[in-house]
Parts: sequence; structure tokens; C-alpha cells
Amino acid sequence: MAIQKVLIVDDSKTELMFMTNLLQKSGMSVRTAQGADEVFRRLSEEKPDLILMDVVMPGQNGFQLTRSISRTPEYSNIPIIICTSKNLETDRVWGMRQGARDYITKPVDATELFIKIRALG
Repeated sequence: MAIQKVLIVDDSKTELMFMTNLLQKSGMSVRTAQGADEVFRRLSEEKPDLILMDVVMPGQNGFQLTRSISRTPEYSNIPIIICTSKNLETDRVWGMRQGARDYITKPVDATELFIKIRALG
């Protein structure tokens, strides 16, 4: 299944614009959310093929949000790639334990991101 619909979760408008432009140029449709409440609202409106999740956000962080989504039966099959500035191995391991399928650090390398997305599709 090719990934077409992506939900980007990040509290930075700059990051949202950068990622949205990057994915739209490759033909994907993109929706964004800036926090936990908005994420679940977006998920109930339309299920994406992939979620790109930031970690450092006010309120619920990306690790907590990844765990919530991956443990909710109707959303548990949506792959999540954590996309964060946290680049320690312990962060990567923790993110994967929360239910993420992959982990990429910012600044995002477009080639690396598309390789990871293709690997899921």
C-alpha cells in the first residue's frame, strides 16, 4: 500500500510548512495537527496512511501521543514515524517502545525521510 495521506504533528509552524511542502511535492496529501486534541480530531475525520510525530510539544509530548494512538484499536495500524530533534539512542529506543515504526532526527533529510516512508508502504 503506497502512502498517500500523511498527518504531521508538530507545534512549530515552520516545521509544519517545511514538511508539508516536501510531502506535497511528492504527491502526498497532508493534514497537520499541533497537539493531542487536534490529533484525535484529525484522526476521527480521516484516517491517514502515516503519522509524522514531533516529540517536544506542550501538553502531551510525542512519546505519550504515539503510545495513545498505537494503543487505540481503530488507529493502532497507522504507522508512526517520530520526527524530532532528540537524537539520543535512548530516545530512539523509547520512541520505538511507544509504538513508533521508525525514528528520524531533525533537521530532516528529505532522502532519508522518503526511504523510511517507502519502507512502510
